[in-house]
Amino acid sequence: MKPQRIAFVLVMGMLTLSARVYSQTEKSAKNTPESVNAFLGRWDLTLEASDREYPSWLELRQESGQLKARMVSRWGNARALPKVDLSNGRLTFVSPKEEEERPDDMVFEGTLIGKRLSGTTTGPDGTPWQWTGQRAPALNRERAPKWGTPLSLFNGKDLAGWKMKGSGTTVWKVENGILLSPGNGPELIHDAKFEDFKLHVEFNCGANSNSGIYLRGRYEVQVETDSLEEPPSRHMGGVYGFLAASPELPRKPGEWQSFDITLVGRWITVVQNGQTIIDKQEIPGITGGALDSHEELPGPIYLQGSEKGLVAYRSIIITPAKQ
Repeated sequence: MKPQRIAFVLVMGMLTLSARVYSQTEKSAKNTPESVNAFLGRWDLTLEASDREYPSWLELRQESGQLKARMVSRWGNARALPKVDLSNGRLTFVSPKEEEERPDDMVFEGTLIGKRLSGTTTGPDGTPWQWTGQRAPALNRERAPKWGTPLSLFNGKDLAGWKMKGSGTTVWKVENGILLSPGNGPELIHDAKFEDFKLHVEFNCGANSNSGIYLRGRYEVQVETDSLEEPPSRHMGGVYGFLAASPELPRKPGEWQSFDITLVGRWITVVQNGQTIIDKQEIPGITGGALDSHEELPGPIYLQGSEKGLVAYRSIIITPAKQ
């Protein structure tokens, strides 16, 4: 065989081998339906920074064959992510810098180890953070609850049973039987923890003010008079970033109002001033500002200190479900 012919045969053989290797690599990079399904659903995340843990939440779903994601990061509301990718069992998703208040995007990478997600990202200063995720529980209940004895969480005299947490330039105080957050206050967390319950709260939200009532320390029912330009799920009576009040009642700055909230599993009903505004709707996951992401556990009632303006509370009565 002529040398030119030998060279041609060798080149063709190498090209054929390369094509086979590329084809096998391409196939291995493709996600099977089973491998994708293992990642789909809702995940309760914990971000492990050097100084503390941050609760977070992630939802992965498929739409027309495309992987989609939305996330509740360290703060803020649930939002769609601009980028999510799954390749060779490795998950990558991006929380944009504008939402994270940092100069660069926050890139998460992780894998599925057993039934848990585990991965890495970086903090705002570039230090590595670990993060883990467990599947969010369904929190279905087999039967309707039987209610126990109502308990008053506020004695009208002092902060007995409550503790303040977080930063703020003004502290909570009690005046004339009223619990006050004059503005830029810390979180106020009750000592007791509850699972399913009915909660009656009377509140007075001043003009241009913002607070919130956290259920189990994880789901915020919004108390505000300053978010008219925000999406409806961030308005008064909504579950922050997830569920909007419908109908949305007129704001009444400076007037006493009431919420009657029923939480069973992750299904919530909110009655404002005697009118139902959320009727047995599912809360998909934790909201920004949650104390933790352990949705399977009981948790406390906590009041968000007013970001600005004056917010006041008086009657706070909880009726737990019987065990």
